[in-house]
Amino acid sequence: MKKDYTPEDELLFLALGGSGEIGMNVNLYGCQGKWLMVDLGMSFGQAEYPGTELMFADPAFIEERAEDLLAIVLTHAHEDHIGAIPYFAADLGVPLYATPFTADLILRKLDEAGIADSVELIVIDDDHGSFDIGPFEVTYIPLAHSIAEGNALLIDTPYGRVFHTGDWKLDEEPIIGEPTTEEELTAIGDEGVLALVCDSTNVFNPNASGSEGAVYRGLLEEVRKHSGKRVLITTFASNVARLQTLGEIGEETGRALCVAGRSLDRIIDVARANGYLQNFPRVVDFDTAMGMRRGEVMFIATGGQGEPRAALARIAEDNHPISLDEGDVVLFSSRVIPGNELAIGRIQNELAQRGVVMVTDRQSHIHVSGHPGRPELEALYSWIRPEILVPVHGEIRHMMEQARLGQANGIARNIFQKNGDIVRLAPGTPGKIAEVETGRLVLDGDIIVPADGEAITMRRRLSRDGYLVVVLGKGGSIQIEGIGLPLDEDYDAFIDEAIEDVKRSLSKLRGAAARDRESIHEAARLAARRAAQRWSGKRPQTRVILPEE
Repeated sequence: MKKDYTPEDELLFLALGGSGEIGMNVNLYGCQGKWLMVDLGMSFGQAEYPGTELMFADPAFIEERAEDLLAIVLTHAHEDHIGAIPYFAADLGVPLYATPFTADLILRKLDEAGIADSVELIVIDDDHGSFDIGPFEVTYIPLAHSIAEGNALLIDTPYGRVFHTGDWKLDEEPIIGEPTTEEELTAIGDEGVLALVCDSTNVFNPNASGSEGAVYRGLLEEVRKHSGKRVLITTFASNVARLQTLGEIGEETGRALCVAGRSLDRIIDVARANGYLQNFPRVVDFDTAMGMRRGEVMFIATGGQGEPRAALARIAEDNHPISLDEGDVVLFSSRVIPGNELAIGRIQNELAQRGVVMVTDRQSHIHVSGHPGRPELEALYSWIRPEILVPVHGEIRHMMEQARLGQANGIARNIFQKNGDIVRLAPGTPGKIAEVETGRLVLDGDIIVPADGEAITMRRRLSRDGYLVVVLGKGGSIQIEGIGLPLDEDYDAFIDEAIEDVKRSLSKLRGAAARDRESIHEAARLAARRAAQRWSGKRPQTRVILPEE
């Protein structure tokens, strides 16, 4: 392998994101000197990166080799697969390939970012569309998922074929779309598959994920239980099949629909533009809905993951045109994404305090996952029959468990890899051959910065220990101000003592040190910080401002 990691006469796989975590899916295939990217996703900001909104896999590896990148191929339109496109696609400078629904959502993102004219977007047929580029032949294989036009990719190369699943499940009643059949998948396996690169998210679920058709029946039954009540249903905005279901339930139960959330409005618009939701009922506005009898309206709202600015959070805070009162009902037609438990709990507590009845998927069959449980994984293994299994899209525990499951189901080689591991799939014995540096970037305000950079590190320290400012004035005056120190009633006494400590420390400087600005700065900083630690147990970031010379 060359030091610059250029793929030679071989087939390589490298995950920059999504292997060892859930989200930020960015995968690369290398062959005969060229790279193909599959998905370019993001995740939302996390508590350990205070003040940030979005998180990305650092694309530095492929940015340095952009002249060898051929294209970015998108499996489907969830944010963890397309969300980073507005931030990096223009710089990478290669065409994007997507099916119509996904392409429409991407185009709107590019328009919002003002770069639609700078990025080439090629729309592929949503029913087994294919294209050739460099040493790769790519065919879209429709699979069920919790969004319209979920796809696997069949990637044919001179060294074998890869079946890259994207996000998927098996669903006999998908409501929207027509997934590839068992017979078609078996035929793909009959022709030979070198590697199955497979979603690991739901591997610990011993049961199949279930069908959207069953959710339709569960939601219909649940809504009918609450006649005479206002009913609000929160679900993932991107789940077009679920929106189709809710439209039909509204009509069957005689309830008008009222939609709350810009992402819902956008998805409905894009879905209709691409041939979905053609019979979706007319939607009434907030004022009209609130003027109707309680049992005559059904609300669909964003915010089931606890997002503080989404419609459900504002409704729970009674800060929205939609109002829920005692006895009204909220149905959570969604699963809890790991990490969102506290945020969702806060909203549910606010609703509960107002007497609102809540129903989740633990109490009623009103949601199914978009990812495969163990029976579905085992079924796919039996149809595709790959020589190699490469688990992706999961935390380490998910991927390790899928590797074990694949081995138990007769897949000869199971390759465990994580972000940054370059894996040779063919020729020869498959396995890891190198490791490259990967990292995280965050959107901080309007700027993309390293997640472990000085700005985020300093902000984390400030949130933990507070901030102290020491101003040394002319004539020997000293002022100190503390921010974020847990002193409250003792604050004034602390300031007085800290000032005396600084004075004593400065008075001990002798000779040249007494005139040296750096020595004065450090003596004042350490004295003030030690006083803060003595009083509060905190070691605040401390800034000293010296008088002008």
